[in-house]
Amino acid sequence: MSSSIILLLRVCFVIIFAWAVRARPYTKVFDVRNFGAVGNGKIDCSKAFMKAFEMACAWEGDAMVYIPKGTYYAGLTIFSGEKDRCKFRTLRFQVDGIVKAPTDLVGDSWIKFIYIKRLTIDGGGTFDGQGALAWKLNDCNMNRHCRKLPKSITFDFVAHSTVNRIHSVNSKSVHINVHACRNMKFNSITISAPDDSPNTDGIHIGNSKSISIMSSMIGTGDDCISMSPGSEDIYIANVTCGPGHGISVGSLGGDKDELNVKGVIVRNCTLIGTDNGVRIKTWAKSYPNVVQNVTFEDIFMNSVDKPIFIDQEYCPSGLCDTKHSSNVQIRDVHYRNIWGSSSTKLAVHFVCSRSLPCQNLELKRIFLRYSGKDGPVSSSCTHARGDSFGKQIPASCLK
Repeated sequence: MSSSIILLLRVCFVIIFAWAVRARPYTKVFDVRNFGAVGNGKIDCSKAFMKAFEMACAWEGDAMVYIPKGTYYAGLTIFSGEKDRCKFRTLRFQVDGIVKAPTDLVGDSWIKFIYIKRLTIDGGGTFDGQGALAWKLNDCNMNRHCRKLPKSITFDFVAHSTVNRIHSVNSKSVHINVHACRNMKFNSITISAPDDSPNTDGIHIGNSKSISIMSSMIGTGDDCISMSPGSEDIYIANVTCGPGHGISVGSLGGDKDELNVKGVIVRNCTLIGTDNGVRIKTWAKSYPNVVQNVTFEDIFMNSVDKPIFIDQEYCPSGLCDTKHSSNVQIRDVHYRNIWGSSSTKLAVHFVCSRSLPCQNLELKRIFLRYSGKDGPVSSSCTHARGDSFGKQIPASCLK
């Protein structure tokens, strides 16, 4: 081989090597300790967290905000990419430590992510809402104008993002709130609070599209997962729920001009000792709304109160106007391959609207046992229309 060819090959190798080095992904790490955070559980680290985010926001490439092991006390913390001011290509929050809220924090939220795209939260860390002292102040089941307690983690106008392996414990209100978001994935989330902690929904979704929740464990004092108006294209799979109030669509119809709920799939889930199983709830007197194309399938119930439940007379305070029927139309709801045990005799209960009966309900392969002394398992349908297929225990009440 001639020397000129050898020289040419060496030049090509150098060029290729230089290109590979430049093309190799590089992530700029912003360690919160470098901005004043101290992991002793005593010093308020909220400003340090937000400063680390501001620096990551301005980075023109892949960025990481790093919260290492330790206990970090933090007050209200807002991570905002409003007006597209962030320059990063992707942003990762690596949470290895424990982030702890003040016991006396009030307001709408504690940790807020807003107007951010291409966000990943990971690391296996814990967000501790320290809600025990605040729960006694919560009378929201009786008072719709109750004192506002903060949600632990809120995502507002967040898109194309993923949350992995995060723990949330003892939130004062909702653990994770998803509002006006698009294309978000929640994987391997662990949420826990006592079964008597009020309004501590696990994951609450509203006005959001293309949201998935997978392979997670949620036990709390309210709905494990709740889907409010505007929830569209929601996929929930391999979630274990309990304690709690089950997996719920609603409540709906409480406000004027609410967006519809459509395209919900709940699959391969387990509910253990919950107050409800899979539920759709609308206010007894309500504004117009529509729930359509909802599927609950391959669901195991273990000693669940009201495993299959549509409640269009929802009124937790007992002070609602029940003279007027719900104006929410429920249609195209499918219950397929749901089995296990009911802790009450009435395992399938459809209480639909007098003025807008439920349409196109489907019961397929339902097998729910009950071993109480008050008789065999039963079902009840009011203003419900649909069909049944395959095994039905209890016997279907649909006509």
